[in-house]
Amino acid sequence: MENRRRRVPAMAPEERRAALIEATIPLLHEHGLEVSTRQIASAAGVAEGTIFGVFESKSQLVVCSVIKALDPQPDLDALAAIDRAAPLRERVIAAAELVHRRFLERAHLMHAARKLIMVGEQDPETVARMAANRARIGAAVADVFAPDAARLRVTPDRAAHLLLMFCGANTFGPYGEPDSFSGADLASLLLDGIHLDETEQKC
Repeated sequence: MENRRRRVPAMAPEERRAALIEATIPLLHEHGLEVSTRQIASAAGVAEGTIFGVFESKSQLVVCSVIKALDPQPDLDALAAIDRAAPLRERVIAAAELVHRRFLERAHLMHAARKLIMVGEQDPETVARMAANRARIGAAVADVFAPDAARLRVTPDRAAHLLLMFCGANTFGPYGEPDSFSGADLASLLLDGIHLDETEQKC
């Protein structure tokens, strides 16, 4: 009897969308926004036309993939796991290292997000979602400072903003040195400043 190839059941639209997004994310890291639908289809193991059966355009697929790749939940969980009973300096070092790693690993995607979502003509809901994710990261970092709020010259929210601003400038700014970043240096800058007190000054 002739062997007949079993027909693979078609994916539901949402499953197909999710599979295409998962296939696109690594390609965005490798090719950036220049990734082609042919490359995406090949990585996903589907015909190129399949993409347009569940996405209106390549741009829509890329935007959805960038949002998925920048999902802050793993980082929120890691920030929440920092021991709040540990000394403030240790907590700040841990938070700084975590945030810097997030920025460094996702630098290309963050550039893409700004170009496609924050600057491009995308729907307000997507822009609001990205802004909300940034706010969630800020609140999670502020919570790291919160147990010692009474000992700070600024609010935990302001302290978090300064930490995030420094990490962002170190990753994206013209004077950044991502390879030599030190969470301990940033913690010292935030908590001690750069001015020696009288006990530290040399005679």
